[in-house]
Amino acid sequence: MSALLESLLDRDALANVSRRPQPEWLADLRAAVAVSLAREGLPGPRTEAWKYTSLRALEQRAPMVGDADASTRAVDASTFALPRTDGARLVFVNGVFRPDLSDAQTETGLSLSTLGAAKAAELEPWRNAFARESRDSAGAFAQLNTMLATDGPIVRVADGTRIARPVHLVLVGAAAECDIVWHARALIDIGAGAAVRLIEHHVAGGSASTPNFGNMVAQYRLGVGARVDLVQIQEAAPNATLIRRSEFALAARSALAAHTLELGAQLTRHDIDVDLAGDGARFVSRGVFALRGRQHADTHMDVRHQARDTASDIVWRGVADERARGVFHGAITVAAGADGADANLSNKNLLLSPHAEIDTQPVLEIYADEVKAAHGATVGQIDERALFYLRSRGLPLEAARRLLIAAFCGAVIADVPLPELRDHLDAILAARLDRN
Repeated sequence: MSALLESLLDRDALANVSRRPQPEWLADLRAAVAVSLAREGLPGPRTEAWKYTSLRALEQRAPMVGDADASTRAVDASTFALPRTDGARLVFVNGVFRPDLSDAQTETGLSLSTLGAAKAAELEPWRNAFARESRDSAGAFAQLNTMLATDGPIVRVADGTRIARPVHLVLVGAAAECDIVWHARALIDIGAGAAVRLIEHHVAGGSASTPNFGNMVAQYRLGVGARVDLVQIQEAAPNATLIRRSEFALAARSALAAHTLELGAQLTRHDIDVDLAGDGARFVSRGVFALRGRQHADTHMDVRHQARDTASDIVWRGVADERARGVFHGAITVAAGADGADANLSNKNLLLSPHAEIDTQPVLEIYADEVKAAHGATVGQIDERALFYLRSRGLPLEAARRLLIAAFCGAVIADVPLPELRDHLDAILAARLDRN
């Protein structure tokens, strides 16, 4: 057993979790997961879903589980300030809710709470969702989250309610005195006919050299005819490890539009699992990862068309500079009986250095008739002819280069619904891509 798994399965850490108030079914599930993890271990080089992401260095770490000082750590609120986000805000520092940094104002039909304060009756509807994680090593980190997460945001939007202002969920990975690992679980329930804008924001807190390891699972349920605009911004610390799983279950005629930026962290893995379970459900995904140095980012997307007349439209861009490595796995499955499905996936990637690497895997499986589907992926370099054209018009080399890269990445955030937020995302992406 690796040093990492030994520390996560430490008896004292498990005892601290078991002492917290929780439903009996959750306590039993945590115990069963601990047994499964001890038997199966973490993903290895022979685990297909993880073959491009080595965990060897991570497994040698032995972090402390949780942060005893998370509730009092100094955090600069300006690090997560965003334009036009004057609505409700829930802030978690190293997986612990911080009411002093949050603004739990609510609108009619909007309910906000936390996993740490939830009653058994509030968690009962999520019972099957907690137990859904796979029992093999590919889902080991989701299992770890099930076993150890004791806090995180719970958001409910009542049927037929339209929330005017965005709900801002902030996850701060704050520097600690030693190597720590924190866990958070988000439960988002959007009622039938409801509409809301959500922002999931991962930021760094502090500047210490001690590494930070975060593990988050977010589970979203969209009722019949629900509408969700989701923006995910990942700006974790340069020495952080961040492993996330975003699960979406869409009922009939519901629609999810997600914009995702992966910019920070030394090592990041993001599993995006989408189940188009109801007739007419629609999923739109726009994403980009921009990497430099020795960053490693792995995005693993799995979209399943389970019902008739469902649609998915996926456009992702990747940029890697210096010795960075990016991985994108985009799988679309059209199940038997899902006639009328319309599935499209495009993944284009740009290498800015001869030492950078990007691996892309588009996968399409169709088991139904009367289906429209297309998928494609490319990996290349900056078009020298376009660069020459811009330089011939008087632009310096670096300015021309920045302009081309910004245009390449900008397509994925061009339709973010809030103009001020869109401009902010453009600015942080441009700063990320600037070699100077």
